Amino acid sequence: MHLIHRSQSFILIALLFLCLTGVDYTSASRISGLPPVRGESPIRIPTSPNPQLSASTPASTSTPRSFFRYLFDRFSSILSSHASAGDSLTRWVDDRPRLIESLKGYEDQVVIRFNVSSAQHEAALRTVVDRMLLDVWDFTDSHVDIRIPTRRVRFLTRALPPSLLENHSILIPDLARLAAATYPSRRSLTHTQQLYDRGITPTSHTLPKKFDVVDVYFQDYQPYSVMVAWMRLVESMFRGRGLVQMINIGKSYEGRDIPALRIGIRPDNKDMSGHRRETLLVTGGFHAREWIATSTVNYVAWSFIQSVDKDPIVRKILERFDLVFIPVLNPDGYEYTWEVDRLWRKSRQRTKMAYCPGIDLDHSFSYEWGSADRQNEPCSGSYGGDEPLQAVEAAQLADWARNETENGSRFVGYLDLHSYSQQVLVPYSFSCDVQPPNIENLKEVAMNLAKRMRLSNGEFYTVASACGGAVQDAVGPLVEARGGYQIKLRDTGSYGFLLPSDNIIPVGDEVFQAMKYLGDFLLGNNGHEWTQEIPSNDGEPIVEEEEEDELITELRRRRRRNIGGE
Repeated sequence: MHLIHRSQSFILIALLFLCLTGVDYTSASRISGLPPVRGESPIRIPTSPNPQLSASTPASTSTPRSFFRYLFDRFSSILSSHASAGDSLTRWVDDRPRLIESLKGYEDQVVIRFNVSSAQHEAALRTVVDRMLLDVWDFTDSHVDIRIPTRRVRFLTRALPPSLLENHSILIPDLARLAAATYPSRRSLTHTQQLYDRGITPTSHTLPKKFDVVDVYFQDYQPYSVMVAWMRLVESMFRGRGLVQMINIGKSYEGRDIPALRIGIRPDNKDMSGHRRETLLVTGGFHAREWIATSTVNYVAWSFIQSVDKDPIVRKILERFDLVFIPVLNPDGYEYTWEVDRLWRKSRQRTKMAYCPGIDLDHSFSYEWGSADRQNEPCSGSYGGDEPLQAVEAAQLADWARNETENGSRFVGYLDLHSYSQQVLVPYSFSCDVQPPNIENLKEVAMNLAKRMRLSNGEFYTVASACGGAVQDAVGPLVEARGGYQIKLRDTGSYGFLLPSDNIIPVGDEVFQAMKYLGDFLLGNNGHEWTQEIPSNDGEPIVEEEEEDELITELRRRRRRNIGGE
């Protein structure tokens, strides 16, 4: 227990130094002076987001101890590559003209939601999207969200049936401001920066009382370099206990490491690299712009680490399984969103069209590759390449999973995190026309995952199907069928891929509770060992309802009937 508290303080110090290099993109002056959008649009653009779709943003803090030293030397090389604490907050933007130009370009763009009520509506939207190469943010049975420049809206409206035009809403009228606001600020480090500006080195006496790893690292989205440094520090604090190992899945197209944390309790402090066992895989960052997925993977990893000595369920899970957390499978694209284009989706790999780089990693895997609905146009955001595993990062993940299996590991479950829409997706194989034989079991677990997330913070997640593509193609054939799911995180459309950073902690709490349930289920307890009280984000326990959902009960009844008939 003391080791955990001491390590928390140690990590805090590192993160304080790292976050001193944060940048404030929230100022309107970053993208001011732009000409207004000219002309009238057939679809009226309001001046504020749809209030009915706003995301809740609870916050969470805790009060550990902290002390200073050791860190400056360890991270001096990282700090020297960023702006110093006393530099202007515009330093990051001034040094990245391509980024500020892309932010200016968003001033002419909106996100529109079309409510879909028929197969004809869906077909019409698909045709227009493919023809105009539009950026689809969300495509469900009930609605489609599309990002589009306002100057192209009139061309879009000409191609759609009038019934669709009557059922639309503007989700995001000010895309530029939302995009700028997702870059980190130093609002919570004002006190520390003031000390540096006066030439005072912060100490445990000059720091605010309430400061911990949650306040610092998870208060904002973090760039790739800071994320990797944080992962290395976490490993150095806990590896001696046989708890954490930082591993490398492979290299990206541009040569960046694809880092991961392997977490598990080893008997007698055995070296993690020489002891193979059952593995749960958690991935994020397939799509570069989905920053909340990357942050959530790291938050869940940290939650398991710091809960090992105080949560019996967590300890049992880590004694039985290795948990492998891959926060960003697409580091090139992720870095590109920090340097050039916040809304970039694909990798940065060259394609047959030099001016349209990038492959959608979700659609690049080999399992039933030819049967999936993939885009063949390199300029499309959903382009999956011209052959299976053409994307370097997808091939690296597939090779790593295969090597793990050949060396004695056994994948028993995985969670693939994306955004947005608040859904738990059941893997229906490569096609929605092919149902897995244990569909009742899969749906039952998915509904319980959604239930655990709802009990955490009150946010509702629906259950739907995932057909084709995604990480289940990479490890699906290696994973026991009962344990693989894709979760689309917050929100439901107000912010989309530009979710404010104060959602990082509550979203992480939701997924942590869901993963605890999944781990308990895979232990053979079917979640029954779960405590009746689940801590909410504000620290107050939420008492679980005693009555099960009728649908979950019916699915369990069908599963038992099928087992009895075999």
